[in-house]
Amino acid sequence: MEKETLLYEGKAKKLYFTDDSNVLWVEYCDQATALNGARKEQITGKGALNNQITSLIFEKLNAEGLETHFIKKLSKTEQLNKKVSIIPLEVVLRNVVAGSFAKRFGLEEGIVLEEPIVEFYYKDDALDDPFINDEHVKFLNIASDSEIEFLKKQTRKINKILKKIWTEIGLTLVDFKLEFGRLADGSIILADEISPDTSRLWDAKGQHMDKDVFRRNIGDLIETYTEVLNLLEKTK
Repeated sequence: MEKETLLYEGKAKKLYFTDDSNVLWVEYCDQATALNGARKEQITGKGALNNQITSLIFEKLNAEGLETHFIKKLSKTEQLNKKVSIIPLEVVLRNVVAGSFAKRFGLEEGIVLEEPIVEFYYKDDALDDPFINDEHVKFLNIASDSEIEFLKKQTRKINKILKKIWTEIGLTLVDFKLEFGRLADGSIILADEISPDTSRLWDAKGQHMDKDVFRRNIGDLIETYTEVLNLLEKTK
């Protein structure tokens, strides 16, 4: 597999064409962002940690029979992915009240939800990724009724697998963000990444093991992510 020209550069990753039109070469970068990119910092080693954590998680999801865009890890900072057209939605699942959800409803963080809640956010940095409902998704021609139902069902299925993975290493999966993409045949599969950048994780003492240490200036991001990676590697 040969790495070719740059296709896309985002806040956290660079995507390159390869000599296979159905495969992309992905390079994870060291940039940390918060507030939809309003705050940015270069943190050496962050890209390598997220790539390795994401690779381990996706390997476990693939082993469970879940179809994802992940093919294989190439190096500490690189992986190969199936080429997809990203659906402009952030699909968020919440198991515990925290973050913007707590603020929106005036609730204390830490309340365990009786049933997980799935939310949609429109992927558009210029609009600050607004919260939207099913009818907005249809109005914007992002997804059909059946696709909306599939996204919700698949997210709940992924939640069950992820909760098991994180529980095994002593972490609570508070909430997380997923992105999905369409293959050339129109089928929808899980894409993007699953890491402490996209998941809110708490340890047994309620300490943050995710990007909140950066967002809230309450810890060292590299030390935190390294601990998460070390814990995951013990389950290989």
